[in-house]
Amino acid sequence: MRQSILICVLLLGLFCVYGCSQPSLDAIAADSLIYCSENPPDSFNPQLNTDSTTADVSSHQIYNRLIDFDPISRNIVPALASSWLVSNDGLTYTFQLRRGVKFHTTSYFTPSRNFNADDVIFSINRWRLGSHPYHSISGARYPYFQSLKLADYIVDVKRINGYRVEITLKQRDSSFLANLATDFSIILSAEYGDHLLKSGSPESIDTLPVGTGPFQYQNYRKGQAIYFKKHPQYWQKNANVSNLIYDITPQSALRLAKLATGECDVIALPSQSEVDIIREKANLVLDQTPALNVGYWAFNTQREPFDNPQVRKAMAYAIDKNSLLDTVYLGNATRAKTLNPPASWAYTNEALDTSYNPVLARKILDEQGIVPGFKMTIWAHPLVRDYNPNAYKMAELIKQFLADIDIQADIVSYDWNEFRKQLLAGAHDSVLIGWSADNGDPDNFFRPLLSCNAIPSGTNRARWCNTEYDELIYSALQTNNTDERKHIYQQVNTLIFEQTPLIPIAHSLSYQAYGKQVEGLTINPFGAIRFAGVSKKQ
Repeated sequence: MRQSILICVLLLGLFCVYGCSQPSLDAIAADSLIYCSENPPDSFNPQLNTDSTTADVSSHQIYNRLIDFDPISRNIVPALASSWLVSNDGLTYTFQLRRGVKFHTTSYFTPSRNFNADDVIFSINRWRLGSHPYHSISGARYPYFQSLKLADYIVDVKRINGYRVEITLKQRDSSFLANLATDFSIILSAEYGDHLLKSGSPESIDTLPVGTGPFQYQNYRKGQAIYFKKHPQYWQKNANVSNLIYDITPQSALRLAKLATGECDVIALPSQSEVDIIREKANLVLDQTPALNVGYWAFNTQREPFDNPQVRKAMAYAIDKNSLLDTVYLGNATRAKTLNPPASWAYTNEALDTSYNPVLARKILDEQGIVPGFKMTIWAHPLVRDYNPNAYKMAELIKQFLADIDIQADIVSYDWNEFRKQLLAGAHDSVLIGWSADNGDPDNFFRPLLSCNAIPSGTNRARWCNTEYDELIYSALQTNNTDERKHIYQQVNTLIFEQTPLIPIAHSLSYQAYGKQVEGLTINPFGAIRFAGVSKKQ
């Protein structure tokens, strides 16, 4: 029996959710999986932002998608759609839906029917159509879909019958299926949406969620803990634990301490400096995999002098990437030449890369009229992420490199919500941030991070809009031929190198740490954690 006060507090909260006639705290503890998560979610609907914390809480716990990625093979596999067909011209996708799938029955909603075609149409049209009754609820921002301009590519989402849906596109998009399998493409309950409209509380669809996933929402003690219970009628293999608890623990070191003492079964985002400590603990497991991610330094190309590609190129010559890798990633990452990492089929080792050359950097700046003593800001995201485990430390190192070429840099950071808000407003000169792939298609790096359409959505941190770039990446979507697409992406890489809207720095390993009592947990290579099918030895 674990004696931790924290566990008692968490389980007492769960006990209160279930009521006083329920089993003892010891019984609940034995039947609970506790996940030390990082930060509070923005909502319980991952359609609304690209924040990994929200996705971790909801994408694979509360909801399902039409199709999924197998975390081992990385292939697209059936989910709520049992099969699908694509027309010869690549414009029509017909999905056969799974029968008998139950929505959650909660204290605030009891469904009267199973999942069907109406739920698919409701969910896609919410982010696609401004006329949808839920489009403007919770802010009318759907950044992932908006960054891809996906709504403009869909002509219609049609109900063929109760268990068949047809989606028609304006033009071929070889990444379309991959985008339907991302964390953001969840399926909501249309019946629940109708119920909330009639009751006058439509915003509850994003705060009191109802899905078809392996766990259903119970309670949220804001900023402290989130309680779920197992969905008893889940259509797929389910966990052998009855309760899932998210213990919100922002400090990485405290998450590790809780894991080591058994207060948490699984933790989010172990830092690079903690990896060796975890490996040495006999009661802990550390899984790792080459990740589809990139950490980068982006320049606000809508601000002078960073609207000048030569100035941006000088910044690239000013920094020593190898030093950043050794100091920040502690050897657990590879040097990045492009946005796409080595694990991507579009990666090429022949891509161009800048070397460390501060003399050349200063020469270019002089030629562009940037006088010694020029001041700028480096924004450093405040979170621990695989793609950049310590952005503030990296910013300090870059500040020193810039001082060597007579540039004065100030480091800026806020809490995550304010940080994202200010980035969206374009308040930064430059920012250290990164991206983890939402699917296995290389387009998932190129379109969200640097396309013109991704500026309003906020995923294009460089705020860079280049017509030639957009023409290239959209042309790559018009063919399913991998060799043709790879050739186009080589041209894209060359353009990014020449224009330098951002500097790719590193592709890191991805880690998952948990206690030996946990079984069936695998690293999701495309985003949020999955607890379906996870077991816990007693």
